[in-house]
Amino acid sequence: MLPVSRTRYLARARWRGARVALALTVLLALPGLGGCRDDPDEPVVIRIATGSPTAVYYAFGASLAAILNRELPEVRAEVLVTAASAENVQLLNAGQAELGFTQADVLRLDPGPDPPVVAVARVYDDLLHLVTTANSPVRSLNDLRGRRVSVGAPGSGTKITVDRLLHVAGLGDAQVRQEQLGLDDSVAALRDGRIDAFFFSGGLPVRAVAQFAQDTPARIVDLGEWATPLRRGNPEVYVPRDIPRSVYGVDPVTTVANPNYLVVRASLPESLVRQVTRLLMERRSELAAAHPAAGRMSPRSAIATSPLPLHPGAVDYYRASKP
Repeated sequence: MLPVSRTRYLARARWRGARVALALTVLLALPGLGGCRDDPDEPVVIRIATGSPTAVYYAFGASLAAILNRELPEVRAEVLVTAASAENVQLLNAGQAELGFTQADVLRLDPGPDPPVVAVARVYDDLLHLVTTANSPVRSLNDLRGRRVSVGAPGSGTKITVDRLLHVAGLGDAQVRQEQLGLDDSVAALRDGRIDAFFFSGGLPVRAVAQFAQDTPARIVDLGEWATPLRRGNPEVYVPRDIPRSVYGVDPVTTVANPNYLVVRASLPESLVRQVTRLLMERRSELAAAHPAAGRMSPRSAIATSPLPLHPGAVDYYRASKP
C-alpha cells in the first residue's frame, strides 16, 4: 500500500496540482522553479542537494542530473555539494533546492498534515561505517573511550546517527574526543594519524572508504549489537546489515543500516515530479553504473518512505506502473 494515508495532505496537494497546467511550458512560469524568467524559453532549474564529491549522494545525484538534462529539455538540473542529509533537508525547506537525498533518521517522526518536504522514493539503505587502521586497538564501539574520533560533519546525517549511537552506548563528549569532519577530511586525518577512527554513513561501497582500504591496512568495526538499542528509540529506522568482505577486502562485519530517501519540495507540480519519478525508475541501470547502491531500487521498495508521504506526482507514477 502506498504511504499516502494522510488524505488531508493528498487532497490539498491534488487541489493545488489541479490549478497548475500540466504542460512544462506552463511549469516554467511557476515561482520558485528557477527565479525570474525574462525569457519564456528559460528552463526550469532543479537543484539537487547531495553530499561529498566522494560519497554516494553526489554520484547518484550527478547521474540523475545528467538523465534529467538529457531527457527533459525544459529542465536544467544542477548538483549541489553539501554536508549531506540534514543540510539537504534545510535547503529544501528554505527553497534553495528542489530535490535532495536524506537519511530517514534525519526526518521528524511526525511530519504533520502538510509537510513542506515530501518523498519521491526510498532509494537504498545507508550503512554506518566505523573505520580505523588494521593495527588500531579500536575493535569495538566501547574502545573509542578517550580516543580522537570524527563523528561526521555538521549538517550531515552521519552526525545525527552517531550522536544517537554514542548516547545509547553511554559515550558522551567526556568519553570520546570528537572531531566534526566530512568524509574526505576524515580519511586524510586517519591516514595522517590525527584521529584514531572515523564514522561515515553511506551506501555500499563508499568510494573514499574503498580507496583508503586499498591504500592502507584498514579495519571496519562491527556495530551490529547496537541496531536493536537504537531501534527502541527510533522505530522503523535502524536495522542490522552486513558489510561483506567483497566490498572493501577487509573482515566482514555487521553494522547499523538506515533508509535513504530522495525528497522533493511539496510545492513542485505533480506532472514534473511524475516525470522525475519515471526517469528515476526507468533509468535504474544507468544510475547503478554511477553507483551500485542506485541499482537496488525498485517500484516496490521505493514507496516505503515512512514517516514522509509520497508527493502526489510520485503516487501517480507508482499507481500507473503497477503490473
